[in-house]
Amino acid sequence: MDWLVDRRHCNLKWQNSVKVIRGKINSAIQDMPENEEIKRLLSGSYIHYFHCLRIVELLKGTEASSKNIFGRYSSQRMKDWQEIVSLYEEDNVYLAEVSSLLCRNVSYEGPALRKQLIKAQQLQQELSRRETESHRSASELRERYYASCRQYGITGENVAQELQGLVKDLPGVLDEICRDAAKLEEQIQLYAAFTHFLCDWSEPVLPLLTFAQRKGNVTFYEWKHGEAPTSVERPTVEKQAEPLTEGTVSFYCLSSKLSLMLLPQDSGGGDVIDWGDTDAVPVEIEVVDVGADCEYRVARGDDALSLLGNSESRSQFIDELLELEAFLTHRAKESGEQGDVVSMSMFQLAPSVIQAQSVQHVHVMLSHVQDLLSRLTNLRMQHLFMILASPGYVERVSDMLRQKMKQADMLLLKASSMAQRRQEALEEQSRLEPRVDLLAGCTRELQKLIEADISQRYHNRPVNLMGVNV
Repeated sequence: MDWLVDRRHCNLKWQNSVKVIRGKINSAIQDMPENEEIKRLLSGSYIHYFHCLRIVELLKGTEASSKNIFGRYSSQRMKDWQEIVSLYEEDNVYLAEVSSLLCRNVSYEGPALRKQLIKAQQLQQELSRRETESHRSASELRERYYASCRQYGITGENVAQELQGLVKDLPGVLDEICRDAAKLEEQIQLYAAFTHFLCDWSEPVLPLLTFAQRKGNVTFYEWKHGEAPTSVERPTVEKQAEPLTEGTVSFYCLSSKLSLMLLPQDSGGGDVIDWGDTDAVPVEIEVVDVGADCEYRVARGDDALSLLGNSESRSQFIDELLELEAFLTHRAKESGEQGDVVSMSMFQLAPSVIQAQSVQHVHVMLSHVQDLLSRLTNLRMQHLFMILASPGYVERVSDMLRQKMKQADMLLLKASSMAQRRQEALEEQSRLEPRVDLLAGCTRELQKLIEADISQRYHNRPVNLMGVNV
């Protein structure tokens, strides 16, 4: 545009003339004949001078009947478009307009469409990446959910119900572990012999483990009192103790007998307990231990639980297994060392049960102990014991697992939303690409028309417009 104005091909105030021409074009297009090419010219694209020239050429065919003997057209359509062409050619307004249109396409319209197109493509890539990440995270959460379920030993279809079902099988599992503990007789004898030989230890070693090895998974009552109960009352939810009322005497003495003097009621009030000397006949009241019975040995509360079902005895059982494991581990290491003259001379007087052990056999005994420890302290057993200890634990575990599945479902919904937005960006790209191609085609056409027009003004010298790229 600067070049055209500088060379005085166009007037600097060409825009005022264009406003008048645009008004006439808008009026003229309201009444047009049925012609496919005219419809195509008038649809969508900006109508400039060269379009108007083509419309006039087409009207010469459609309006031929209105031509008089002087070669003029009486049709108003033709007059309107011929006037528009004349106004365009005055002061080369058309050249200024198409040059301005070319600059606008190259400097503004083209870059704007390209920018929108690139943004749509980048948005698709970003949404595709986030969609993939959401699917991957959802898969990881589901895998973690099912991995947690496998640790609990359930399928995950109904967490609370399956966890409660596991507790029903727990007594059988504990009984089996206790039966396998009976196979530790050799290990226990070796540890006892070793302890007595080195330390002259008089106390029994591994008392609970030895007891379980002989008796099995009996009640805690039998371990505590040394005799089996005649009746077992399983633990139930304890009721709140009744409040003490006036006149109630509570005894919390665990001694075997207590002598009390009960005196008759006097005139001053209720029964009197006299702890001093008196002529009244003493009455002996026997207070029995908690959990005992006068006629039957009844196991109540925690005493009614099995050795491995009771948390106190189970902890001691595990401690003794760990103690035995530590001994066998150290013994295996000592037995494997060569050239220890002190050890060899020390164990010359040891019992045969100590001297007869080989390194390989000690490792075998150690593996049996470690297997029992693993079965009793693995994550699944810990969860089962937590379920027994706290009824609310099942609900907490269920909520925790459900939260993982909920997060996975939310990620899948997010991935679905990303896929929908990605599809919308793809549709936006599909809508923009034809517009970019159309704009590029129109711009190249304008370039050729302007080059040809300026070339005519300079005796058909070659004219090239540089930097025309959309």
